[in-house]
Amino acid sequence: MEDRLEACQIAAQMRRYLEDLRLFEGRDFVVPAGIEIAAPQEVVGAAVEVAVPQEVGGKVEDLECFRQQICECTRCALGETRQKFVFGAGNPHADLVFIGEAPGAEEDRLGEPFVGAAGQLLTRIIEAMHLRREEVYICNMLKCRPPNNRDPDPQEIDTCKPYLERQLDLIQPKVICTLGRFAAQTLLQSTESMGRLRGQLHDYRGIPLVCTYHPAALLRNPQWKRPTWDDMRQVRRLYDGMEL
Repeated sequence: MEDRLEACQIAAQMRRYLEDLRLFEGRDFVVPAGIEIAAPQEVVGAAVEVAVPQEVGGKVEDLECFRQQICECTRCALGETRQKFVFGAGNPHADLVFIGEAPGAEEDRLGEPFVGAAGQLLTRIIEAMHLRREEVYICNMLKCRPPNNRDPDPQEIDTCKPYLERQLDLIQPKVICTLGRFAAQTLLQSTESMGRLRGQLHDYRGIPLVCTYHPAALLRNPQWKRPTWDDMRQVRRLYDGMEL
């Protein structure tokens, strides 16, 4: 396993080096076998293609290797202001994935998702569903903290969206639960409000998706805890394979 991760790291470093040569110095080079290079972006802020090496000492399709590939990302300005890249945490083969908006101050400091006050509330919610954090997977739409916890801007969302999509492709969950408006609107390609999006079952590439309020919003609006629990009961029924 260690050899495999080392091979992934070396491949990712080589890929970034070759991309830099082509983008900034215009040099011609021969791409070594087994390394795929994404085409350079013609427009700053355009959505990026996520190129994942298919073979580096064997088939590479695991989350840890993908994290190694993108953890030094600076494709948007948030890469210059973050403390730590917050990829995600939990069971890489989880049936249930929770997706929030972006890291906060504690997450940015520790490099882990949902570890602040909102994260503690999410942990209690998961435990109330008779699950443990270690059984599910938790991540955010953005991997870097927006300064002062401001809302993500469209360019940041477009840049990070392929990373999130790739995570979901690798995990292949049975159920997705989005936390907050931005994650729901991004995955569903919608501009509807959270009030309109929650309370119904959605579909993301064939995976049932339930939208609910972000735990941080529940701390500010405790009256939303009851509808959120209704949403979580729906998530639990889907997790158990029950038809709704």
